[in-house]
Amino acid sequence: MPIYTRLGDKGQTSLLNGSKVPKNDIRIETLGTLDELNSAIGVSLAFLKDKKLQKELIKIQNDLMRICSILASPELCVIAGLNKRIVEFEKLIDALSVQMPPLKNFILPGGTEAGALLHLSRAVARRAERRIVTLFDKEGIDDNIIIYLNRLSDLLFTIARFANQP
Repeated sequence: MPIYTRLGDKGQTSLLNGSKVPKNDIRIETLGTLDELNSAIGVSLAFLKDKKLQKELIKIQNDLMRICSILASPELCVIAGLNKRIVEFEKLIDALSVQMPPLKNFILPGGTEAGALLHLSRAVARRAERRIVTLFDKEGIDDNIIIYLNRLSDLLFTIARFANQP
């Protein structure tokens, strides 16, 4: 089966229910931004040394795939277990934060390869969050997705700081 279908050549794409929408529809824009976030996390993984954090980032990548599969349908669906993941993020943020000096000023994105790429992932997560909010306002989606993305960007910031420690 070829990778190309030619079905999107006129600027339209199909949702899971078969309905067609323009490729610049907010739902498609949101899915594309989440895909970009997932890819940025994948690049970060190539440089991150900590095995426990690698496993967490892979879990996040799988979460993002689940979120995309739900958002690819215009029907309102709740993602089971997403609120549990939000609590797990908060616990991991707290656990990593106590291992680092207190944050006293703004941090410029950069540092090690892993740290810089995690900062980039955080910035993409913030953009994805903005897209999610727009989609929520327009069509209504599970509001746990908004909270998940908000907390994910906090977690990526914290992991970036952790990766940049000497």
